[in-house]
Amino acid sequence: MAWPPKAAAAPASLVAPEQRAEVAGGCVAASRGVLAAALFASPWAFGAVQTWAWASVGVVVAAGVFLWAVGSVRQSAPRIAWSPLHSLAGLFLLWGMVQRAGGLTLNRLATREAVFKFATDFLFFFLAAQLWHGAAAKTWRWFGFLATALGFLVGLFAILQFFSSQGLIYWTVKAEGWTFGPYVNHSHFAGLLEMLIPVSAGFLLSRPRNRPGRGLLMFSLAVTLASFLLSGSKGGMLSLLAGVSIALGMCWSGGGLGDLKKLGMRAPLGILAGLLLFFWVDPGEISARLAAALDFTRASDAGLMQREAVAMESLRLLKKHPWTGTGLGSFETAYAEVRSFPTDLVWDHAHNDYVEALVETGLVGGVLILVGVAFFFRLAFRDLARRAGNETGIIQLGSTVACCTLLVHSFFDFNLHIPANAAWFAVCAAAGIAEAPRGDLD
Repeated sequence: MAWPPKAAAAPASLVAPEQRAEVAGGCVAASRGVLAAALFASPWAFGAVQTWAWASVGVVVAAGVFLWAVGSVRQSAPRIAWSPLHSLAGLFLLWGMVQRAGGLTLNRLATREAVFKFATDFLFFFLAAQLWHGAAAKTWRWFGFLATALGFLVGLFAILQFFSSQGLIYWTVKAEGWTFGPYVNHSHFAGLLEMLIPVSAGFLLSRPRNRPGRGLLMFSLAVTLASFLLSGSKGGMLSLLAGVSIALGMCWSGGGLGDLKKLGMRAPLGILAGLLLFFWVDPGEISARLAAALDFTRASDAGLMQREAVAMESLRLLKKHPWTGTGLGSFETAYAEVRSFPTDLVWDHAHNDYVEALVETGLVGGVLILVGVAFFFRLAFRDLARRAGNETGIIQLGSTVACCTLLVHSFFDFNLHIPANAAWFAVCAAAGIAEAPRGDLD
C-alpha cells in the first residue's frame, strides 16, 4: 500500500464555482475558435465542394458544438438560444431524412449527401446562435474582424492569381469554366464576397473615428470590393446592388434613425475607394461585362436564357411530385426526365435555389422555406433604431444585409449548395437575428 495515501478526487458538486466557470469559459472560447477556423478555412478548399472538404468541415463544426455543450453543462445555469428558425430548419432536415428513409427520393445516395450537408449548415447556425446570444461586444468585433481579414486575404489572392495564373487555381489546378480565386466558379466566389463585404462594412462603421486602424480596415474593404468586381459575376453585381439598396433603405427610412443616416453618409466613401481600385486593376473586359449586366435594354445573354429555361422546365416536375418532391439533392437525376433541349452540359443544379428546393422537397419543403424567410426578415429587421446606435447592432445589420444579398443571388445561381458559402450564410443569419446586449459606441 502506497504511503502517504492519495487523496480522493473531489466530487463534481464540491468543485469551486470559480473553477467550473473557468473550465466553462475555456470550452466556449475553444468552440468559438473552432467556428472561426471552419469559416476561415472552408473557402480556401475550393469552397469545400469536394467530399473530403465538406466532410471535414462537418466534423470540425460538430466538434465546436461538442465543446460548447461541455462548457454549457459546466455553467451553473446553462441555456440554449432558440428561435422559430431553429424549429423550421430542424423540420426541413427531418423532412429530408423522411424522404430518404421512406423511399420518397429518386436518388437515395444524393439525398443522404444533401442531408449531411444541411445538417452541417444547421450545426453552423445553431453554434453561432449560442455564441452570439447576449455576447459581449468583443465577440462581435471578433466576427467582424474575421470577415474583414478573410475578405482581404482571399480578395488579394484572387487579384494576384487573376493576373498571373492563366486560369489555374493556386497556379497548378486546372478546372473547367471561369475560375476565380480558390473557387471553380467565379459567381460562387462573388457569392462569398457579397456576404463578407456587408459584414466588413458594418465592422468598419462600428469603429469609433478616433480608433487607430480605421484606414487599414477601409483599405481591406476596398481590396475585397475590387476583387468582387473583378470576378465579373453579373448575378453577384445585381445582388450586391440590391444589398446596398436595402442598406440605404434602412439608413434613410426615417423615424428616429439618425445614427443610421450618419452611417449611410459615410458608406459611399468606402464604395468609392473600392471602385477606384477596381478600375485601376481592371484590364477592360470585366467592366464591360458588368456594364452589360446593368443595360436592361439589351436582351438577356444565352447563358441566362438557358438558366431560365432550365428553371421553368424544372417546375414541371412538381406535377409528378407535388407534395413530397423528388428528394433532397436529387435534381440532377430528376431533371433528366423533363429536359427538352439538347446539351452536353450536366445540369446538376437549377441555377435557382428556390426552384431547386421546391422541386426536391415539394410543397411541404416549400412552405417551410417560405415561413422561414418570413421569420428571418421579421427578426432581423426589428428594432433598427436601437441597433444603429451601438457597436454590436451595426455589425448585426451588416450580417442581415449579407444574407439579403445571397437570397437575391439565389434567384440566378446555386450559392447555397456551395458548402463554404452556405456555412457563412448560416452564421450571418444567426448573427442577424441574435439578441445582443447594448454596446454603445465609444
